[in-house]
Amino acid sequence: MSDAPPPPIRVLVCDDQALVRTGYVTIFSAQPDMEVVGEAENGHEAVRAARLLRPDVVVMDIRMPLLDGIRATRQLAGPDAEDAPKVLVVTTFNVDAYVYDALRAGASGFLLKDAPPAELVNGIRTVARGEALLAPAVTRHLIGHFAQHLRPAGTSRPGRQHVVRALTPRELEVFQLIAEGLSNAEIAAAMFITPETVKTYVSRILAKLGLRDRVQAVVLAHRVGLVSGTP
Repeated sequence: MSDAPPPPIRVLVCDDQALVRTGYVTIFSAQPDMEVVGEAENGHEAVRAARLLRPDVVVMDIRMPLLDGIRATRQLAGPDAEDAPKVLVVTTFNVDAYVYDALRAGASGFLLKDAPPAELVNGIRTVARGEALLAPAVTRHLIGHFAQHLRPAGTSRPGRQHVVRALTPRELEVFQLIAEGLSNAEIAAAMFITPETVKTYVSRILAKLGLRDRVQAVVLAHRVGLVSGTP
């Protein structure tokens, strides 16, 4: 008897434009591993719907009436949120401050609306797995630029020596590869280990450093200078 397939990724779509929401729903509903559980046209509706419907991933616009996507993300996935969904911010605005604010608010990923459908779908799968996602246009340089100002939620701003002491040499190697933007599969290939082993390492690293997800790991690695090219 074969194992039962995993449950579909539950997705909540939040955008103030009905046409955009319809497009997202059509694309995501066509995926065999996804289920669109609701829609919202502003941040207030997104917060209410997320707490009622318990999605795995919220696809969140930034500029919306009543409550914008940044503040809604902070309510859903900020440091005080419990059982927080993953938030994938999708916006037309490739502005540094928006990326900065979205990451601080607790977003797990950031994509631009002009991304092809396949990239949006992959983005949902990526953040649902607990991995960080930044649009190709949002370069590593941007994260490095803001890293010194970002404080990962729930941490006491550990420094470079704290990180080095907290992690084993193997965990530190994985941590640096996470910060370079590699996926679990890519880390596994680079280190000649299985993806399952990488997943175990990632969980240990996040727990030891008091980080919520890979986005915070990327930010911390840049801030303490553990990534090539970081001052």
